[in-house]
Amino acid sequence: MKKHMQNSLNFGLIVLALTFFITACSADEGSIFETPQNTDQDSTDGMDDTIEVATLIFNEADPSKNVLIAEANGEVGSKVQGRVIFTSSATTQRRLYITQNIAGSGDMPFNDFDLEDTDLTKVLKADGSIDLDGANKKEIDFTFELPVPNIENGSIVYSFWTTKGKGDFRDPTKRIALGVGTITVRVGAGNNPFATVRKFEGVKLFAPDQFGKTESFFSLLNETVYKINQGPEFRAFWDFGYYYGASGSSANDDASFASTNTYDAAFGFDVEGLKPSDAEEDMIEETLNEMFFAISSRSSSDFEGITLAGDLDSIVKSSDQKITNLMVGDVIEFVDNYGKKGLIKITAIQAGFGNNDFVEFSVKIQP
Repeated sequence: MKKHMQNSLNFGLIVLALTFFITACSADEGSIFETPQNTDQDSTDGMDDTIEVATLIFNEADPSKNVLIAEANGEVGSKVQGRVIFTSSATTQRRLYITQNIAGSGDMPFNDFDLEDTDLTKVLKADGSIDLDGANKKEIDFTFELPVPNIENGSIVYSFWTTKGKGDFRDPTKRIALGVGTITVRVGAGNNPFATVRKFEGVKLFAPDQFGKTESFFSLLNETVYKINQGPEFRAFWDFGYYYGASGSSANDDASFASTNTYDAAFGFDVEGLKPSDAEEDMIEETLNEMFFAISSRSSSDFEGITLAGDLDSIVKSSDQKITNLMVGDVIEFVDNYGKKGLIKITAIQAGFGNNDFVEFSVKIQP
């Protein structure tokens, strides 16, 4: 696998980073933090400087004073204080999800907190969400620092929500408890540039193994390939998988993609690890991502010329959640589970259904 795939969003870093966040800012009692104070006194007047904190407030029992949107101005390289106060009455909050959207480039799981030596096993789920089991599930109050990335002009939007179980970074409505609240940090005039496509190259998926041991699924969220048996935390990340024919109805499919939702039916075999066991998530059935494919009339050179998100607006959602008999040079149009449009260009195929047989491709997708 190519180097950039190895360097894709590293959810191990999310575990390290967010652990500091919880350890530093929460306790089993659900402590409430006061507005941070700058203890450095000005020698001319002896007054303390109060640091402005962008604060979100959700109160399930009394929403009259809710603050759903907060804003702050920031300078590149600095950090902005942020605070989240979520209080529930009837709902149990089990996880906190945070995303960061830099200059309109798309919501990504947030993973850029300062680090300290902490116990990494108690507060993070494998998908990068914050486990609230160690905090008061009815009231959370976290104060932390939001970094301002290196952009000349634009906004950084941080989104926060809690869930009643395993949620989805791309779908805040999934098992939502409280939220969504946003803190927007503006740099300069705060005007984002035209949105460009996200591009992934050298993605390689291998023919599936019956026991889910091959890297057969791809996530458009974090540009990462997954072994099927890496569930259950990562199933919501998977968008589509690869297979190469099989016995039965799929015998003539050859190189093929199928959405995660229809993969078992398309492939013709139940692959271990794709569907949750009865013991997972209190036996709540997982909702697997749909994705819709069609062969494009665009050429390989057309694919290379795509640069702006608007260049993909003309793609029309098909009704097909699998596409078969792929060949090198094919360009495939798709619409994912979240309405994002994109193109896939097939760059190499090693035909066969052995564990070392593969398809290689590039992707361009709207942020």
